[in-house]
Amino acid sequence: MIIEVIADSVNDARIAEEAGASRIELISGALEGGITPSYGLIKAVCSLRIPVNVMIRPHSRSFCYTSEELEIMINDIKVCRELGATGVVFGILTEQNEIDETALGQLIEAAEGLDITFHRAFDEVKDQIKALRILQTYPEVSRVLTSGGDEKAITATTRLQQLVKESEGSHLKIMAGSGLTVDNAAQFLAKVSVNEIHIGSGARFNASFSHSIDPEKIAAIIKIAGSVT
Repeated sequence: MIIEVIADSVNDARIAEEAGASRIELISGALEGGITPSYGLIKAVCSLRIPVNVMIRPHSRSFCYTSEELEIMINDIKVCRELGATGVVFGILTEQNEIDETALGQLIEAAEGLDITFHRAFDEVKDQIKALRILQTYPEVSRVLTSGGDEKAITATTRLQQLVKESEGSHLKIMAGSGLTVDNAAQFLAKVSVNEIHIGSGARFNASFSHSIDPEKIAAIIKIAGSVT
């Protein structure tokens, strides 16, 4: 089981690494849902041993981007490669809440050689099954991070398991995230057969991004995941 943990500081990333997390999603602006971190933060965190996937999101207003913003995203992806990131995390939609394939193709081209996660922009699409099938035509995209369209993954187990079934036999993985905690991880994993989970505030003291990562929570989630798989 892959346990990906959100980090927004070097200290977070180091704690997560030492606690046994599989991978970091590096962001800034956690309370905004995550935006692209600074050059300096990317460089510092990528100096650790743990794999680091960096959020590529120029603003938190929506998942629709202008041509100028798309160019910024492309340049940020290039910086991530230069600084040693393992991968990048992005999502891009049209104003009709469908995957913007033209822009997606440009981002994928820029990310050549990097691991790619299509993030929770997926939870705003009109038709998740249709969107999943579109993403399955892009072998460069490794996974979709999703809560099944609900605010919290624990309330969308039926939809998430449907997405898992729809992805079987393809290269595309479903990574479940949003609201997963030590208290609900076992219940969730008993219902949804994912191989990757994404932990945010559930890995922190007081379950808040205002506090640092609690290594004991990461260790507990790893133990739970190991007992289920």
